[in-house]
Amino acid sequence: MLTEGNLRELFPHQAEALQRIKNGSVVAGGVGSGKTSTALAYFVQGPLGGVLDRTEPVRTPKKLIIITTAKKRDELDWESEALHFGIFRDPELSYSREEMIVDSWNNIKKYVNTEGAFFIFDEQRLVGSGVWVKAFLKIVKTNEWILLTATPADTWMDYVPLFIAHGFYRNRTDFVEQHVIWTFHGKYRKIRGFYGARYLRAYRDAILVEMPFDRHTTRHVNTEPVEYDVELFEQVWKRRWNVYTNEPLIDSAEMHRIGRQVVNSDPSRLDAIEKLGKRHPRLIIFYSFDYELEALRTLMTRMDIVVAEWNGHRHEPVPETERWLYLVQYQAGAEGWNCTTTDAIVFYSIPYSHKLYEQSQGRIDRLDTPYEDLWYYVLMSDARIDKIIWRALSQKKNFHEGRVEKFQPAA
Repeated sequence: MLTEGNLRELFPHQAEALQRIKNGSVVAGGVGSGKTSTALAYFVQGPLGGVLDRTEPVRTPKKLIIITTAKKRDELDWESEALHFGIFRDPELSYSREEMIVDSWNNIKKYVNTEGAFFIFDEQRLVGSGVWVKAFLKIVKTNEWILLTATPADTWMDYVPLFIAHGFYRNRTDFVEQHVIWTFHGKYRKIRGFYGARYLRAYRDAILVEMPFDRHTTRHVNTEPVEYDVELFEQVWKRRWNVYTNEPLIDSAEMHRIGRQVVNSDPSRLDAIEKLGKRHPRLIIFYSFDYELEALRTLMTRMDIVVAEWNGHRHEPVPETERWLYLVQYQAGAEGWNCTTTDAIVFYSIPYSHKLYEQSQGRIDRLDTPYEDLWYYVLMSDARIDKIIWRALSQKKNFHEGRVEKFQPAA
């Protein structure tokens, strides 16, 4: 049975959003905005808003299936939040007497034959026309659903699976024929723009439920100066030479990769973290590459501190000691978890993606964090590669290697 005692009161921006959510809505809120609670409130009672205080469920009981990130599934984030709404894995304990399943996007194909359930798709993974998109389009035909995301889409093409799910278009080809403007470079074609943007905006607005809110936190972003081996970097950037294999570079991608390795491997970056550790005894450190991880692991003995990791090699929880470092690889852990026991993040290296950068910041910027001031430290050298990536991120854009300069092989 539902009572006021076991239900969570919603914040005003959540209650307002709850009034507008319907089947098939895309709930878009910044990281830490409380999309999880809002989605569970909608599952329990529909678009009522405010404090959930009824003693009987409004909805017809349905199986709840949540498709989320592997990290949120493994850390039982949804289960802990669902407790506040009287929802448990065990159907005998849940108010609806129906099962709750939490699984990852990698397993979405398991549910293509499910009917009559309620799906919550957590985080936007519906890009392109691959296996996940095909499974999603089958699922939504016979089930209720909503999708939660901090970043709905970067281009109109990212909305295509959602538009198809709502019946706005028959398939991807139908959308392309009606809207895409192509440009050709030799035998390759590239999207130059879109016809009918007015219709696309109307379709987007019909399915999007935004959750703007005023944060109680203030973000302080600081660039921490670090050094780099100028001579070694110039061999890579100007001479187009792979300083690790002692061979000419193959292409622009390799030039950027090796240039970044030279810059990011400088020992001054570890010195900077050791200094920041005196100011912040608990630090989350985001990094990009395995060679960075190997260097970061040495801080355990160097700083005499507890070190844990979340990456493709290890899935360890955030430590609970007084002093710790939590090493997180961007692709593995930029989204889908939160930490309210620290006020500081260090970006050991910066990613190419503005989305990853923004999502990473959100790991500590939560509605329930006890901190008002949050500190972000970007380790930044004077190397050209650092500056051009940082310029793109500062403009809320992604960095693209091909746009920097034309690659000329070594003479």
